Amino acid sequence: MRTPIRAVLAAAILTACTPATRKPDTTELDGILRAAVDAKQTPAVVAMAATNDSVIYQGAVGVPMDAIFAIASMTKPVTSVAVMQLVEAGKVQLDEPVHTYLPELRTIQVLDGGALRAPKSPPTVRHLLSHMSGFAYEFFNPAIAEQVKAGKVASAFKPTDEFLRAPLVFDPGTRWEYGISTDWLGKLVEAVSGQTLDQYFRASIFEPLGMSETYFIVPPDKAGRLAPQYAKQPDGSFVVVPRETQPPPTFFSGGGGLYSTASDYLRFERALLAGGELDGRRILKAETVALMGQDQLGTVTMPPFATLNPQVVASNVALPGNVDGFGLGFALNRRPVEAGRGVGTMSWAGIFNTYFWIDREKGVCGVVLTQWLPFGSADATELVEDFARAVYRVAR
Repeated sequence: MRTPIRAVLAAAILTACTPATRKPDTTELDGILRAAVDAKQTPAVVAMAATNDSVIYQGAVGVPMDAIFAIASMTKPVTSVAVMQLVEAGKVQLDEPVHTYLPELRTIQVLDGGALRAPKSPPTVRHLLSHMSGFAYEFFNPAIAEQVKAGKVASAFKPTDEFLRAPLVFDPGTRWEYGISTDWLGKLVEAVSGQTLDQYFRASIFEPLGMSETYFIVPPDKAGRLAPQYAKQPDGSFVVVPRETQPPPTFFSGGGGLYSTASDYLRFERALLAGGELDGRRILKAETVALMGQDQLGTVTMPPFATLNPQVVASNVALPGNVDGFGLGFALNRRPVEAGRGVGTMSWAGIFNTYFWIDREKGVCGVVLTQWLPFGSADATELVEDFARAVYRVAR
């Protein structure tokens, strides 16, 4: 059958008026990563970025593109998504006291001036998700550091969950402080779902999103792909920190236990960027993702990170993106970033200088993975900021 001439002409006009698919020029992004390694800002880096439509960049310098990184606290957003899945299922209520699901927290106390007392109100699930629960970290909070030093509280650096027995350091809901809240959320997911955190993540997040290389325990046949870890010396040089053979974990840390690749983690980001769905597989409703991106702090602001251990966390840490608010599992910026992030961009980081952002307003997300201490040094922040600004130029 002959095609009508009118249809042929219409197709020709449509083709002429449709712009050709443009491959982004990523020369600048390649140069930023290479320059950072050459200038010894970082010993190695892998970075990726995407828009609502597609992955627009991937690059690696100093390690293979498929290197596996300890993403540490970038585990927290994954745990937070798991909690919100249980909220959607009606199994968890945001404003319910956490002890409803974890009875061991019914007797939690506040460390106040060296003495313990009952909190004025119990911590809720929302408090844990927004880090307004009263839980702290020993390397930021002097009171908890003193408790660890005195042997009254276990260190969070030990491979057990004994550190969860730490007291609160303020009444829930009264201020923001970064701490062990998300590890308790991991316990909540296990208690409510009846699965280990590893099993839950695999079935409800990783498999649906095609995240086949994100693990709590890296398989032996992939251990050779682990990115080397480094410590930055006073003279600016980097030395490799030998990996110690670790016994199998006694628990799965919802606050910091995962390993992942840039490609895998970007799939997690892209799902949230698109309102909870990727490649036809949905992990959250769009309205739930929007809720997670709403500031929970009210008039409270995130204070600067005052480190007690400068070998682990640098002094005067300023997170990339001018973050000053916090949603349900993600840091937020209340103001737009010049030539970059829109208001309410969801972001966080990991202690080995791994970073990501999800800008739902502008439809851009990115991840930058390095693997060295101390966290939050100016070099690491500058690299992430330079990369992000260039990503927005490419995404235009």
